[in-house]
Amino acid sequence: MIDWPDLPDKRALLARVRGHRSGWDAGFRPPNLEKVGSGEESVWDYPRPPRLDPAPATVTVRQDNVIVAKSDRALDLKETAGAPCPYLPPADVETEWLVPNGRISLCEWKGAAVEFDLAMPGQPRVTGAAWSYPDPFDDLAEDYSRIAGWIAFYPSKLACFVGDERARPQPGGLYGGWITDRIKGPVKGEPGTGHW
Repeated sequence: MIDWPDLPDKRALLARVRGHRSGWDAGFRPPNLEKVGSGEESVWDYPRPPRLDPAPATVTVRQDNVIVAKSDRALDLKETAGAPCPYLPPADVETEWLVPNGRISLCEWKGAAVEFDLAMPGQPRVTGAAWSYPDPFDDLAEDYSRIAGWIAFYPSKLACFVGDERARPQPGGLYGGWITDRIKGPVKGEPGTGHW
């Protein structure tokens, strides 16, 4: 059971981000798009606001070969220019190892996110290993309430797998997207991509 911290007022946050939502040029495409083959997806075909799709395979998260989370019910959040980010239902996560670390971030689409450290017994603490939206914005047709309280993990901090393939972290360290061989970019996060 997660001990959720108090969050800022959702209505005030929503008023604060409305202007950011309209700042995106939906027609923008970088000049070096990777070719997309059969069974592959371009991050430039993902929408903004992002959509939720079922993950294409079982999603597994490990630390030192110990399973932290495993789910056949994960939902991929897909947003223009970003790698998919799986959200797992709490029933499929060892939530007793997740400790809110006091950091709260804000997404213009989903709302306030709570960050977690992974604190497994007898193991070093993994700072900023995961996050969740306990009370996402509910003003859009994409219905982010479906992932309320669901957990996402950083593949830069833990071993994250889609099926048998280990996911690589989205570049830059800010975003939590999972890059696999089927994902084609370029993906935002590198220097010079901040406007993406």
